[in-house]
Order: sequence, then structure tokens, then C-alpha cells
Amino acid sequence: MRFQGAVIEEQGITFGILVVKRQVLNSASQRDEAQTQASRLFGGVPTVLMAQDHQGVPEYYGRRDIVNFMANVPLSAVPWKEYTI
Repeated sequence: MRFQGAVIEEQGITFGILVVKRQVLNSASQRDEAQTQASRLFGGVPTVLMAQDHQGVPEYYGRRDIVNFMANVPLSAVPWKEYTI
């Protein structure tokens, strides 16, 4: 399985971002499962989910402080990486 994501350390907090399809954010069970699995894959760090709308505008789900931080970070500044498990 492959997925896009990033691990970021900012302001003393290390967190992960997992790219998901928009439908995942709209389903509480899928959203919670994806977040739990991603946190494990990223070594237990807090993880937020990110989906984009049809115009490429990101929407985040997860810990409020991280979501608020990421809302002000351009996607081009995120060190995206493809992960394989």
C-alpha cells in the first residue's frame, strides 16, 4: 500500500499529515480509522488528515492546534513523501 504524507517538526511539535480522499473526511468511521493507522505508521506522533476539494484547496481534520497551524502553510512548503507499507 502506498500513500502520500509528511512528518513535520514545528515549534517543538512533531506531527504527521496523511493525504486522504475527501470522502474519508466525510465519514466518521473512515476518518477515525485512517487517523489511527496513520499515527501508527508515523511512529505514534499526532496525525492530521488532509483532503483537497476540486479546486485544490486543502481541508484538514485532527488536532485543532495542528489544523489551525496547517491552515496557514502553503502546500508547496510541506515536505511531501510517498510511503509504502
